[in-house]
Amino acid sequence: GCPVATTVVLIGTKWKLLIMRNLLSRPWRFNELKQNSERIIQKVLTDSLRSMEAVGIITPYIPGIAAVEYALSELGESMRPILNAMEVWGRSYKGKLLVSPLALPTFLKMHRGRSLASGAFL
Repeated sequence: GCPVATTVVLIGTKWKLLIMRNLLSRPWRFNELKQNSERIIQKVLTDSLRSMEAVGIITPYIPGIAAVEYALSELGESMRPILNAMEVWGRSYKGKLLVSPLALPTFLKMHRGRSLASGAFL
C-alpha cells in the first residue's frame, strides 16, 4: 500500500502526534501526558498509548520503583525528522491562519465547498 497511508495509520491521530511531540523531549508518565493534553480523556490516552506500543513506536519502562514512563522506541525516534518538519511548517503556517486552529473545524463546516487555498477568505 501507500507509504503515506501507512504513516497516517501509525501516527495519524491528533493525540498520537501530540504524545509523540512530548516524548521527543524525554520520557513521560501517563499522568504527565494526561495533564499536558487537557482535552484528552483517559480512555483515548490509554488506547493511543496501547496502539503506539503495539506497533512499536513507544516503549514503556519502569525507572526504579516509580510509575511507568513512556519513551519513543527506535522506530519512534526515526519519526523525529517528520515531527520536526511538521513543527517548522506549523510555525510558518500559524502566522498565516485566518482563524484559531481550535476554531478551524467549525470554520470549515461553515464554509463547505470553498477552498482556503483559493484566497476566498483573504
